[in-house]
This record gives sequence, structure tokens and C-alpha cells, in this order.
Amino acid sequence: MKARRRFLSGGDRNGLTMLDKFYAHLAETSTVPVVIIAVAIMLLAGFLGTRITKLLRLPNVTAYILVGIVLGPYCLDLIPDYVASGMDFISDIALAFIAFSVGEYFRFSVLKKNGGKVVVITLFEALGASVLVFILTFFILHLGLAFSIILAALASATAPASTMMTIRQTGARGDFVDTLFSVVALDDVVSLIAYSVAVSVALASLGGAFSAADVLLPIAWNLMMIAVGIAFGFLLKLLMAKRSTDNRLIVSVALLFAMCGIGAAVDVSPLLGCMAMGTVYINISGDDKLFKQLNYFSPPILLLFFVKSGIGFRLDALTSSGVAFGGIPLIAVGILYFFVRAFGKYGGAFLGCLVTKKPKKVRNYLGLALTPQAGVAIGLAALGARVLGGETGSILETIVLSSSILYELVGPALAKLSLYLSGSYGKRALETENGAPMPATHPSREEEVASLKEQLCAIQKELSVKEYARSPEEEAFLEATEENTEEFSVGTEYNRKKFINKR
Repeated sequence: MKARRRFLSGGDRNGLTMLDKFYAHLAETSTVPVVIIAVAIMLLAGFLGTRITKLLRLPNVTAYILVGIVLGPYCLDLIPDYVASGMDFISDIALAFIAFSVGEYFRFSVLKKNGGKVVVITLFEALGASVLVFILTFFILHLGLAFSIILAALASATAPASTMMTIRQTGARGDFVDTLFSVVALDDVVSLIAYSVAVSVALASLGGAFSAADVLLPIAWNLMMIAVGIAFGFLLKLLMAKRSTDNRLIVSVALLFAMCGIGAAVDVSPLLGCMAMGTVYINISGDDKLFKQLNYFSPPILLLFFVKSGIGFRLDALTSSGVAFGGIPLIAVGILYFFVRAFGKYGGAFLGCLVTKKPKKVRNYLGLALTPQAGVAIGLAALGARVLGGETGSILETIVLSSSILYELVGPALAKLSLYLSGSYGKRALETENGAPMPATHPSREEEVASLKEQLCAIQKELSVKEYARSPEEEAFLEATEENTEEFSVGTEYNRKKFINKR
């Protein structure tokens, strides 16, 4: 990389590889071709990586991160460092899409229906992991307060993708699955709030001395972003009235970008604002189609974000032991974080279920399905690294990335194990809590009515399509959206699962 920079600045050509010379030749007149080709390589490599992880039944996020590591400076070194460093804005945009989609799960009707039990369980499992990680890093390992509190906040986040994938593959259902869906829907909400508070405290500690203003001012800015997000949610509902598919996408993306710009202008994360925007929109409109459309639009952005995160992964840092870490190897910190967070998730979920008097099978195995960590945590780690800066920020991101890869590798197996042990699928699903087999039953009248209603809806939909023909572009867009719904929309899967349980 140093040789490449010397060449681009007019230095010696010696020691350059073929790819270095190719990039340098393109950059002689403009860096635009280099950036475009590098982005194309990232997109194609990310796609090819998913072909492998699909065979292994692993989430796409795992492929993106591993591909980024392979493309990065410690393996093939195919992406110039100035291209990767110039893509920092991708983190903000990707997190804006993630946070907005999280708002879809914060439906007041669902929360009201499930009562406070799910909220209690979510608080226990999310904050339980955070508390244990903070005790480990700050009190046992004696790491810095800013680093410890941000890493602890990141520990609360859970990646539901691998768990949801396992549920779809096994066809699991029951009280355990109902509780799991509700918890993972609220988990990221708790994580975003915990991170915002942690950053406020971290910034105050980095200032050298605590004061009420140092802590309260960042919180006030975040409250302002929430207020702006609420206003944008109402504005989005107003602008969505009678819009075509392409205009709906344009307006929603424009408002999300505007939220990112406002956050960057005041140096505050737009996460809570985007989440508030999504929450307000779904509750006042009930329109989940917009979230599906954005989920169809966002994969290339998310792919670039995760591949870029993998490119920034520092393999050499895993064996380093800087002064700031008291001589402790980073790999040891990462391993301890991996196990302590998993224990905190399991213990917190167990205590939450115990307090809310959940059945034994839910209480004993819910924590196993909550261990995966990826999307939101990686995005927050990128922002946290920006807050901490320097080597400490890079180390924070390295720990979260490396542990996320491990979590995504073991997550599907743990999820499948928890579903089996809880009796949510397989032969154990035919047993009641005390082990007696459940009697076979014929479809009830309600189930027959529900099945008939489904058939009528399908016929109505078919007639509607024939009567009101869409343009070829809009039809192709909506068809592709539906194909991606299962992978990117947990909320839709939740509603579908509710219907299946009634059958």
C-alpha cells in the first residue's frame, strides 16, 4: 500500500504489483475509475461469497465480512486504502436503513397485545449482557471507561437473521417462537438507546472531567434527533399519499439521507431519529410495503458496508497488547467478550422469563437463540470507533467484527438446538410440558374458516392483478420485493407465523 501511494504521488514504480500499476495508471488522470472498479469488485465478491455461505446455510452477513477480509490489506489487497477510507459515509447510510427498519417492529398494537412480559424479558437479556461485559472490561481487565461502556452497550445487540432463517427451515411454532419473535423485535430498540446513552457518557469521560452538562448535552441532542424523526415520520406519511412505487422510494430515501445529514451536521448519530421515523410511520399508516421496498433497495448498500467493515478488520491487532490495554493481548479480550456476552444473554433471558413466569421450556432455552450478533452491532461499532478514534477505536471495531463472525457461525446451530429442546419442532413438539403426547385433532371450525379466507384472498388478489394491470417496471419491482421479503423483513414473518399458528 505504501508503494502504491508513492506511485500515485509520482514516486518510484519499483515494487508495484500488476494491480498496483493498473490502479496507478487509471488514477493518473482521475481517481473516479479506480473508485468505480473497486466498488464493482466489492459487490461482485460479496455476491460470490454468498454462494458459498448459502451452501453452508450461513447468513449473508458472514459472507460479506469474510469477503472484506480477503479483499483487505492482509490478504489479496485488492481495494486501495483511500477508496475504503473515503467510504465512511456508507456506514451512516446503512445504519439509517437498519434503524428505520427496526422502527417497523415497534408496533404499539403488538406491544399492547403481548403486554409487559416481552419488554421485561428484553430488558433483562439485553442489559444483562451489557452489565457483565462492563464488569469484565472495566473492573476485571481495568480497561478505559469510554472503551468499556461502549463495548458493553454493543453487547446488548442481537442479530435475528440466522435465528429467523432457522425457524423458517424447521417450521417451528409455539409459545417459544412467539416470545422469541417479540424479543428480537425489541432487542435492537434497547441496543440503540443503550448505545446513545453510552456514547454520551464516553464523550464526557474523554473530556477529562465529568459534569452534568457533558452528560446531559449529548442526551439532549439525541432527544432532538428523536423529535426530528417523529416529525419526519408524519411528513413521510403525508408525502406517501397516492404516490407511485418509484416516487415512494425516492421520497423515503431522501428523508433518510436528510436525517443522516442533520445528524452529521450536529455530530450526533441519526440512529434514534431514523428509528423514531420508522416507528411513527408504521403506527400511523400501517403500511409495511414501504419497508419491503426499502429492504429490496438496501442490499447493495448493506453489502458495501459489511465488506468495507471486513476490509478494515485488523488481523495484526488480534495479537497486539497496547499500553491502553495493560499488556493484555487483544485476542484474549475478544475471547472473553465472546463467552461473557453469550452468558449474559442466556442468564438475562432466563431471569426475565423467571420474573414473568414463562414456561420452563421457554425459560431454559430462549437465551441460546439470542446469541448471534451482526448487523446493528457492527454498524454501531463503526460509529463507536469514530467516537473513540485512533487505535482504541480500531480495536473496538476489530473485537466486534471478529466475535460477530464467530457468533454467526455458531448461531444457526444454537438456534436450531434451542428450537428442538423447547419442543417447537420435531417429535418433541408433539409433547406437552409434562411429557404426555398431545392428542391428534381435526381442524376446528375456526381453522377451516381461516383456510377458506386465505383462498378467497388469493382469488381476490389474482382478480385485482388482472383488472388493474401495473407497468412492467412496477410489476418487476414488486415481484423482486416479495422474493426478498422473507430474508429482510422479520415483521412480515411475524404476522405470517401468527396466521400459521391458527391453522
